[in-house]
Amino acid sequence: MRALAFDVGLKRIGIAATDPLMIIAKPLITLSPAQIADYLEVYIKDEEVVQFVVGKPMRLDGSDSESAHLVVQFKNWLAQTWPHIPMEDIDERFTSSMAQQSIYDNGIKKSDRKNKKNIDSTAAALILQTWLDKKTNLLDL
Repeated sequence: MRALAFDVGLKRIGIAATDPLMIIAKPLITLSPAQIADYLEVYIKDEEVVQFVVGKPMRLDGSDSESAHLVVQFKNWLAQTWPHIPMEDIDERFTSSMAQQSIYDNGIKKSDRKNKKNIDSTAAALILQTWLDKKTNLLDL
């Protein structure tokens, strides 16, 4: 079983996946919106995906950001295409800057640190790890 998370943008969508035990999130890939349908069709056929987690872009005051409409469109498409897979939103504020810092902290060479594809998939992993941690905390109650 795996969960997939998405960091949705106009030019790129970062994707992260859990390990089969759904304990750890890891960056998977970053694709253009035009590539996402074909990729997910193959991935979901090969892996048992049981959850979608989508980063919700918000402003500091908690209101939707300007790119929120892209996420709504993407979520609608996911729900239509795979209605059997549940979906949850996670606040994605600061995930891109946290992803940049994480890439830097892990000693990734400078050219790879500037590659926005690496940032987007790492941001998706941070979104997914937040969801996993939230789920674990609820089980501990």
